[in-house]
Amino acid sequence: MNTLTKLIARWRVQAYLDFMWMTRDFRFFFINIVSDIILNLAGVAAVFLLAERFQGIGPWSRDQIVFLLGYAALVRGLLDMGFSYNVLHISRRIGRGQMDHLLVQPQPLWMGLLAEGFMPFSGSWSLIAGMGITAWAIHQLGMALTASWWLIFFCNLVASCAIVLAFSFAWGSLAFWAPVAAEEISSRAVNFMYQLKSFPLDGLSAFMLANMLTVLPVGFVAWYPCRQLLGIAPSHLWHTPLVAMVFSLIAWVAFKKGMQHYEQTGSQRYLGWGHRS
Repeated sequence: MNTLTKLIARWRVQAYLDFMWMTRDFRFFFINIVSDIILNLAGVAAVFLLAERFQGIGPWSRDQIVFLLGYAALVRGLLDMGFSYNVLHISRRIGRGQMDHLLVQPQPLWMGLLAEGFMPFSGSWSLIAGMGITAWAIHQLGMALTASWWLIFFCNLVASCAIVLAFSFAWGSLAFWAPVAAEEISSRAVNFMYQLKSFPLDGLSAFMLANMLTVLPVGFVAWYPCRQLLGIAPSHLWHTPLVAMVFSLIAWVAFKKGMQHYEQTGSQRYLGWGHRS
């Protein structure tokens, strides 16, 4: 309980700072909201227009596609709100020598990473858009939702977020060994997941689909859990949480090995020949 209290206190501080940053100027506040909403709607418009034109894509109806788009937006919204400020893009922190800023603080490293990226105001607009899209899709589908369905929905949603975060940390750990070359590798990994998260993958070959669920697990960001939640495929509703556990373990091992290497070499940022001043 003491650890949870400390974490909540840090979230409260981050929320206050984020609120003050967002509301310091009305013009900035308004532009931030409008631009984020436009960007989030533009990100799902292409798939939605295809589904509207053909009344669905493959085995997915139009309204099921809208549910998929809403779920994908919720995943991005939760990550933007909870892991901003180069926590989701962890290779930037490593490559720029900013891990030292966390290590000198009188708190565990995991608590610093979990608290620093919390931005409930500036990072919540994708989440709000996703909630609206998902609610509209559920209404259009006329689904009879039970408490167990909601439990599975939220478990899968958290698992999808964990897979994206673990994928970023696994690749981002390379920055411990190659800080210059791999500084932006987490950004590329996350962008890859975001760009493909809204597409139904049913038409892919078995080889490509296997890769999209293992090596590049973009299928677990939205497509796989949604087809289970909507009953499009046989019910294996706990696959996504199990995969999230596996990828989280891989990311934890990679990050731990990287930290052990970092303990021996330190950051190049503060050396005379470092790539940053």
